[in-house]
Amino acid sequence: MCLAGAVDESRRDRFEAVAPGLVDPLRRFLARRTDAATADDVLAETLLVCWRRVAELPDDPLPWAYGVARNCLRNAERSARRQERVAARLAAEPADPGPPDDLALHEALAQLRPDDAELLRLWAWEQLTPAEIAVVLDITANAASIRLHRAREKLKDRLRKTADASGHEGSREGRKP
Repeated sequence: MCLAGAVDESRRDRFEAVAPGLVDPLRRFLARRTDAATADDVLAETLLVCWRRVAELPDDPLPWAYGVARNCLRNAERSARRQERVAARLAAEPADPGPPDDLALHEALAQLRPDDAELLRLWAWEQLTPAEIAVVLDITANAASIRLHRAREKLKDRLRKTADASGHEGSREGRKP
């Protein structure tokens, strides 16, 4: 236990020695590249990365910290773009479930396993390819394709059952009376 305390003390000492020299240059670096609120958030994220990786800090940590700040800023910008796209999409969508067909779809999705429903939402609503879905779900592209195929079949089956239960007639083509 004493050794762990000494390691934590050493980490803290190293960070406390380095951090004051990083804060102002990083704040100026970020202020020239983004708005004040984002700069503050990115500065905090950058210092957190420096704390987590204090053992990896080079003797001259400022250029390394600039690289970390640059990456954190890119992450923040990507996040902001995603939020803007979601907000625009939500603003464009009607608030109610929509026509009865949409209601049946929502009900059928609710009857699926949550993993299958999410897979279908990523494919249909977010318009992701199986390879992109694989990245989101941290699976192989082949597994995503197989799961997507199975989920689509399950959804078709649920929709067919919903239509049959509601009294809709299916196609009788090729059937004998």
